[in-house]
Amino acid sequence: MAERLNGIIRVLEQGGTAITTFASPDIATATELATTGYDGVVFEMEHNPYENGDLRHSLQYLMNRRVIASSGSIAPAVTPLVRIPPNGGEMSQWHAKQVLDSGVYGVLWPHVSTPEEAYNAVAACRYARPDDAPLLEPRGIRGDAPGAAARYWGLTQQEYYQKADVWPLNPDGEILVMIMVEDVKAIDRLPEILKVPGIGVVVIGEGDLSQNLGHPREYDHPVVREAMDTILRICQEHNIPCGHPHVDTSNVERVVQQGYRFMMAAPTRTYPTLNEARRLTGRS
Repeated sequence: MAERLNGIIRVLEQGGTAITTFASPDIATATELATTGYDGVVFEMEHNPYENGDLRHSLQYLMNRRVIASSGSIAPAVTPLVRIPPNGGEMSQWHAKQVLDSGVYGVLWPHVSTPEEAYNAVAACRYARPDDAPLLEPRGIRGDAPGAAARYWGLTQQEYYQKADVWPLNPDGEILVMIMVEDVKAIDRLPEILKVPGIGVVVIGEGDLSQNLGHPREYDHPVVREAMDTILRICQEHNIPCGHPHVDTSNVERVVQQGYRFMMAAPTRTYPTLNEARRLTGRS
């Protein structure tokens, strides 16, 4: 296999657990993340403004020349992905097209609750191909404008075409299609949803799911925990990595032990001097 560019896929296909973070698509955050040990970053454009100019700036500042030179590889040290705004039921396609054309390596789709919505999510991230082509389904509907993405990946356009397919449907693909299970009805249909080829990761949207279950953000409520355990079990039965969206120091050990293979942590910034000064002056 040729060099793997998507670091999250690299970890997953080796049987490991990918460690990522949620972040706003802004220059300061991207600059800070560029030299961290995260496998990837999910730029949050569902609840933040959907602004592709900010995303493209963030992608550029996520690159660090010293890191690139020392690695000897064009693969990004921190793989950029995007959570797009539309719910799965909106059957959107253009949002995925635009962020992929900017150069991201994957798309996180909110509120995917049916096999039809999952099919659309995968199809929107694939280019069209002839009817007799292998790995035809889901049939690609991504529009053809690879210039910026190919440049960002460090490839020619023809090289980009070879790699810009979804994994694991295409073992050589570098694009990760992730769906969020956030509704009770999605749990009931999850075994059907996971039969759609090309889904790389299922992320549990525990905030919205807890709302739907009648226990908003009560993540340790038995009803919420049971629903999450069910989603995790179904994913494991279908050998598809399951993601946890709210990992912190209080739950990371449990999340690892349970078998989640995609972890999303908040990009927490610490202020040790400020905190110590407040403590010493009696203000903490």
